[in-house]
Amino acid sequence: MHAVAPRHFSPGAGLPGDRGARTAARRAFVELKLDFLHALAGVPAAAWLHAQVRSAEEPVDLWLLRAPVFAALAGADPDYRRRRQQLRRGLDTIFPDLDATSGFVPF
Repeated sequence: MHAVAPRHFSPGAGLPGDRGARTAARRAFVELKLDFLHALAGVPAAAWLHAQVRSAEEPVDLWLLRAPVFAALAGADPDYRRRRQQLRRGLDTIFPDLDATSGFVPF
């Protein structure tokens, strides 16, 4: 009699802990994407950026869009400043420790 190897109907499913980690990572990505979309809401001439954020599939896609989004939110408007801060906090959740360690902190 020849033993048949078990079939994997859910390739890459892994252990329950692995699934939990992937779910947590996906949630963090979705929350960051929502932070980007909220930051761009109502910003004039940000339609292209909005479309790019919506089509992002990986956190690195959002990372690459951070500079143009911050440029779109440039200025002294208190609402834009709050949006920039929220976006920085969102980026820190997925990309921690990317800032150079220094005694100087931007105001």
